[in-house]
Amino acid sequence: MADISINAQSSIRLGGSKVIYFDPFMVTDEKHDADIIFITHSHHDHFSLEDILKVSKHDTLFVAPESMRAEIKKTKPLSFDKFTFADAKDAGAKSDTVGGIKFSWVRAYNVGKLFHTKGSGWLGYIVELDGTSYYVTGDTDANEDNLKAKCDVLFVPCGGKYTFKPDEAASFAARISPKLAVPTHYGSIVGTPDDGKIFADKLKELAPEIETRIIM
Repeated sequence: MADISINAQSSIRLGGSKVIYFDPFMVTDEKHDADIIFITHSHHDHFSLEDILKVSKHDTLFVAPESMRAEIKKTKPLSFDKFTFADAKDAGAKSDTVGGIKFSWVRAYNVGKLFHTKGSGWLGYIVELDGTSYYVTGDTDANEDNLKAKCDVLFVPCGGKYTFKPDEAASFAARISPKLAVPTHYGSIVGTPDDGKIFADKLKELAPEIETRIIM
């Protein structure tokens, strides 16, 4: 399994045969070690140019939603030709490869909230690294698209308001049934520092066979 670290929100780093970042944000060290960076959507805590530049290097590759194509083309100094765009209309039906890493994508959207709409075309990603599949959901609630996802490791937001509340995240994780569940997106902009533990305790009630790791 990859070496996993989380800066804040859903800013996740996987270290293995490739170094993969998701939504770099609040990065303190300028490591410039990213082989691939995945962007889930355009909100500032998920698409932060300042933080992307801290982890990227000259040959870093990027994956982003097709719906962000025009915005990214205007964002300097990112190299537009290093981006692969994943179209939400193909979510759940197609996969692709970037930098030798296979990935697929899943729609990410709220149900009954207007913060992340289905029409925005935003995404979560399932990435296969060194024989393990990792699903970063993006900002979402449980919906008819992401409840079909399967993975070994699940990163699930649990800070409430914009995404799942801790108990909702636990119910979602129990449905997905990964080997490992990691709570994200709490304790800074939204949620409290206790949300990860609340999530872990609830998931233990619902599905004790699923390991939980609190990293934030």
